[in-house]
Order: sequence, then structure tokens, then C-alpha cells
Amino acid sequence: MSQFDEMRNFIRVVEAGSISKAADQLGLAKSGVSRRLADLESRLGVRLLNRTTRRSSLTDAGQTYYQGAVKLLMDVSELDAATADSDALLKGTLRLAVPLSFGLCHLSPAIDEFLRAHPDLTINIDFSDRQTDLVEQGVDLAIRIADMRDSTLQARRICPVRLLLCASPAYLAQFGEPAVPDDLKKHRILQYDPGGGPVLRLRDQEGGEHSVHTRPSMVANNGDFLRDMAMAGHGIILTPSFIAWQALSSGDLVSIMPDYYPAGLSAYAVYPRTRYLSLRARMFIDFLVERFGENPYWDQFS
Repeated sequence: MSQFDEMRNFIRVVEAGSISKAADQLGLAKSGVSRRLADLESRLGVRLLNRTTRRSSLTDAGQTYYQGAVKLLMDVSELDAATADSDALLKGTLRLAVPLSFGLCHLSPAIDEFLRAHPDLTINIDFSDRQTDLVEQGVDLAIRIADMRDSTLQARRICPVRLLLCASPAYLAQFGEPAVPDDLKKHRILQYDPGGGPVLRLRDQEGGEHSVHTRPSMVANNGDFLRDMAMAGHGIILTPSFIAWQALSSGDLVSIMPDYYPAGLSAYAVYPRTRYLSLRARMFIDFLVERFGENPYWDQFS
């Protein structure tokens, strides 16, 4: 085993918190990961980890070695990325965590294209809207729809995400079309995510902010379901355009209140600040940025 492989094994044990979790993430036997760690400590002549039956903690020497190993592997990864042929075949496993709706609708065809260019690459994907602990789960990078300004994660913006207020023509014909934010209090609101609270925050053309306290008639944690309920005439949704774009194009939904709009978000590729980013992860991010761009295809429905 090379010294780089020993470093990667050690880093994964540290970030996973235990040898058994690291073994699960690496797809190796626990005994094999333990032996690699023991060989590294033997070669260095120093104990790097204090081991217990459940967790491992860094010694002072281990903390120093961990920080240096992460920096060294990051430097190597950056050097590889800077000099690699963009058409070079990638190998190994890329572990991703992606939002359910965005992943199924928009990342699936993107991943299909990426794998056709790199057939030796293995993809391991967790489709979920929950916030995955990237370090604990051993995820290389996650795609998140968010405002990442206050995040402790390293993030690269992939593309903008527009949020729209939408309803079906049948609903608007029956209940009328709201013209100003306060009108929304009289309407049926289909709300995403029960943790967000029943408040719609909108801005006007002059930059003024409006907070509307609503009483949602339906709450769900899946945007596709809420879009379908809106298409069926059950109420108004605040939804990303990447979920509603086909319904807007077909006329099954219409965008309402054009003079008032929610703050936009972005799709980001995120990974821990302490983790080196592999060449396969870097190239995948570059691919997504180029594929979606500043005017993604789902915003070209009009």
C-alpha cells in the first residue's frame, strides 16, 4: 500500500469517527482498515488514535498528521485537476447526496451523460431532502438547494434556482387571483416542509419585504407531490421553477403575482472544508456547472 493510500485510510477513520464506520464507507473489512492503521502507526513510530470499542479520538501527533495529510492530499488533487486531460477516464467511486426532486428530474440525465464519458466510474447516490452529515456518512459531495452564505461547508455554486408562486387555471377561476401579498391570507396554500413555518416572505419591485402569515391547507415534504396537488386545483404553491417548469410550459400551472417574488436560491455542490476533493468529484462539479449554467433549461419554459 502506498503512503497516499495509508493517508486516505487514516483520514476516513478520523472523519467517520470509528474504524467500523470507516470500513463500511470504504467497503472493506474492519480488520483490513485496522491493519492499515496499525501499519501506518508502526511506520511512523507513534500512536495516532486513542481507540475505544465505539469511537476513536486523535492524539496530539494524530491531529498534526491528520491536518498535514488532508492538506497534502488536497494539494495533490488540485495538481491532478490542473494537469489532467479533461477527456481522461475516471475510476473509483463517487459518493453523492442529492435532493430527491432535483436529483431524479435533472441530475439523472446529467449523471447518465457523465457515466457515458467515464464508464469505469461507480456512482453511489443517496436521494433525500434531509441534510446529510457528509463526514459521518462518508459522502464525497452533496447537491443542496440553499443559501450557503453562512455554511461551514465548502461550496461551489452550480446554477441559480428561481422560486415562483403558482396555481392552476381552474383554481384561479374558482377563487380569484391574488394581486398583493395580503390577498394570500384568503387562499389555500400548499406548503413545503413543515419545519419552515407558515410564513411566506416576498419582495416587491422596489426592494420592500413582505411577510405573510398563512394557514396552509396542505403540508408535505415533497415538491413533486405539491406541484401535482396544485395542478389538480387544491391551492397555491411556492415552488422552484425546476419542479414546475413543465407544468408552466403546458399551461397546467400559471405563475402569479409577478410584481412580488421570493428571494432566489442556488444549487450548490458542497463538501467538508477539511476534506480533499478527488479529481472525479472536481470533474463532476465542473460538468454540472457547464451543463446547467446561469440560465438553466428549466427556466426557458416561456
